[in-house]
Amino acid sequence: MISIDLKKYPLAPGVYQMFSKDDEVLYVGKAKLLRNRLRSYFSARGDGRLHIPLLMEKVQRIEVIITDTEKEALLLENTLIKKYRPHYNIDLRDDKTYVSVRIDLNDPFPMMQVVRQVKNDGAHYFGPYSSASAIRETLKEIYRIFPLRHSSIARCRKRGRPCLFHQIGQCSAPCHGKISQGDYRKLVEGVIQLLEGRESEVIAQLQQRMGVAAEEMRFEDAARLRDQINAIEKSIEKQKVTEYGGGNQDVIGLHEDGGEVEVTLLFVRHGRLIGRRSYPLEWKLDLPELLSSFLQEYYSRQVILPDQLLLPFSLESAELLGEWLSEKRGKKVRLLAPQRGEKKRLCQMAQRNAAESYRQRGQRKQAREGLLEELRVKFHLPCLPARIECYDISNVQGNQSVGSMVVLLHGEPAKAEYRRFKIKTVEGADDYASLLEVLRRRLSRGVKESVLPDMILIDGGKGQLGVLTMVLDEFNLQSSIGAVGIAKSRVMANVRGKAVERSEERFFLPGRKNPVSFRHGSASLFLLQRLRDEAHRFAITYHRKLRNKASLRSSLEDIPGVGPSRRKALLKHFGSLKKIRSASLEQLQQMPGMPAGLAETIFRVLQEK
Repeated sequence: MISIDLKKYPLAPGVYQMFSKDDEVLYVGKAKLLRNRLRSYFSARGDGRLHIPLLMEKVQRIEVIITDTEKEALLLENTLIKKYRPHYNIDLRDDKTYVSVRIDLNDPFPMMQVVRQVKNDGAHYFGPYSSASAIRETLKEIYRIFPLRHSSIARCRKRGRPCLFHQIGQCSAPCHGKISQGDYRKLVEGVIQLLEGRESEVIAQLQQRMGVAAEEMRFEDAARLRDQINAIEKSIEKQKVTEYGGGNQDVIGLHEDGGEVEVTLLFVRHGRLIGRRSYPLEWKLDLPELLSSFLQEYYSRQVILPDQLLLPFSLESAELLGEWLSEKRGKKVRLLAPQRGEKKRLCQMAQRNAAESYRQRGQRKQAREGLLEELRVKFHLPCLPARIECYDISNVQGNQSVGSMVVLLHGEPAKAEYRRFKIKTVEGADDYASLLEVLRRRLSRGVKESVLPDMILIDGGKGQLGVLTMVLDEFNLQSSIGAVGIAKSRVMANVRGKAVERSEERFFLPGRKNPVSFRHGSASLFLLQRLRDEAHRFAITYHRKLRNKASLRSSLEDIPGVGPSRRKALLKHFGSLKKIRSASLEQLQQMPGMPAGLAETIFRVLQEK
């Protein structure tokens, strides 16, 4: 442990950074009084945190940044943690990506959008919701009750008539003047009330408007309002959502076991529990500091801020965090650690959810380890395949050849590790040569960066496996990386009857004549099939992107006088390359800002192709 002169550090608020001998930032922390905070790291008793002795063995120097207030220290600490991602600060990873519903009231005719990012753009956001498919089904029901537009006004106006959604009664067609802005706003207000859980208010307003319409003998309007009321009442019957008081609350539960911590948030919106979110953390800090760091990390993101945060225990920094969140939200945010009543019951429920999430995560981890162990035994691998990579090649008649690499880490897809390869040295449809190029590029970089897989799965039979084996020999990796080829199923021989029976996928290993097989319905077989299909999907997607880009380039970029801005304007005006090709000379000439001579050139070139 290093020795420092504590007297040289000020009795002032600020941030301290601990560095290793390699100048790596190990830990970033904030303090109300820097000298007192640092003294706890060097006292004989320590400060009780389990990771401190391990941390202090690596620390070679400490730097401090003085701030005027503790709140400034909080903001600076958060900035430095995001910049350096220190090992001894918490690393927050989502268990899922959640969605929200966005409505921009600054738009004359607002629409509902399902988004995955909450931005500080003045729009209204509702959520977060754990299931994107479920919220989209909900929005379908809302469109039947309140027919808001589905697409941008500009896009819809390009059509000669209202869209199909208008014809089936799920869009009011503001793009074609079928509804006034005032009436459309009434629809938007109803949607907002529904999303906020105020169905009774919506029904009361609709009933009042239905009564007025009936008195004025506007019976068609009255019947439409009656149908809206019935649809909402049926929706309420289906939901049967439990009420939890009122207001918007995020309820935090925490469960720790054996150095691991599970933090769960319950989202209560307008008195209704709408979702749950869980995070696994390593127990590097004492629990109050870990919870404080978690709140800083989570709410520094673009997320929907509630009126209250209900905590499992009180925090020393609660007032400071409340001030920071209130400034961020623009409205008061309170941090409470309730001791009794309904709020305490919510906290206990969040605790139970955290414990259950931890248990389920442990079960999934054990199941994945069991699958990987089965693969190790079946394929005679040198170690447990913690990192599995799968490769595929895609082209059409040798054009736009691409390769894909998808990755499983500990049995789970790691999409941040996926890679795409544009084939550079191979002409024509030569899958073997393309695969050879992809593997050489990947493994040469992997050797330099010391990031190599435990197992490589090739989409193909013995031929592709032979290419893989050759490349592993080139890099002297044949003993450390397992090689497997997956061949598609084939029609079974001597099959009687009309139904065609197929074999399971076959797996080939180097030096083995007969393929390895798995029992029908095996979880390991499903895992490898899913990995192969994902590699194929990823390759096809990239190939189509390049093909479409090449098609656009060959059609527009080769026309003299058509640069990037003009291409963008053409696509925006006509909507697609197909419509540009089918446009008449008069339509091209009528495009705003289009010179007559250039319109004739574009028309002539596109007609020739």
